[in-house]
Amino acid sequence: QVQLEESGGGLVQAGGSLRLSCAAAGRTFNFDSMGWFHQAPGKEREFVAAISWSGRITDYADSVKGRFTISKDNAKNTVYLQMNNLKPEDTAVYCCAHQRDVLTSPRRSEYEYDYWGQGTQVTVSS
Repeated sequence: QVQLEESGGGLVQAGGSLRLSCAAAGRTFNFDSMGWFHQAPGKEREFVAAISWSGRITDYADSVKGRFTISKDNAKNTVYLQMNNLKPEDTAVYCCAHQRDVLTSPRRSEYEYDYWGQGTQVTVSS
């Protein structure tokens, strides 16, 4: 079983930056792809970014491309999401997730993920 715990959320002004971390426990995830999703109030959960098990392949939602960067430190069992030039529409609860199939490219569908963290709130004021 994998436990995921996010940290790094908070309140920031538009144009500011935050760095989210997702620490995994329960197994090493050197061969596992990971993803970040967000959910705003009254909206469905949406894909934000994902990274392959090796870290060589990344994928981003169009809305964050060029502003967010996902990275992975296998030695620390941690995934990061660097968020720059934040906008009010980025306000949401951000969750990291573990992709079910190992040694595969990153996926966008939430149904490809089997373990989820509780999430961390990101609020961007205008």
